[in-house]
Amino acid sequence: MLNTQPNLRACDDFYEALIAAHQGLSTPESHAMNARLVLLLANHIGDHATLQNALQLARGSALPAADRRANHAITPVVPTHAVAA
Repeated sequence: MLNTQPNLRACDDFYEALIAAHQGLSTPESHAMNARLVLLLANHIGDHATLQNALQLARGSALPAADRRANHAITPVVPTHAVAA
């Protein structure tokens, strides 16, 4: 079962590390790094049903529209390399 409740300790520290990992990368390199990270974490999870649920939630298709607006467990952000100076 996919846990969508806040569960990450020191989430600000992880966010800073994630953003730092993207520093100096081109957009294609950043996308490739994100893809590798997703595959590493998917391998760690290992459960197909949980991964399918995560894919649906990430795409926004697993919840009714009203619930999508209320789901604050995961908030997308713009990577710093994509922000215009």
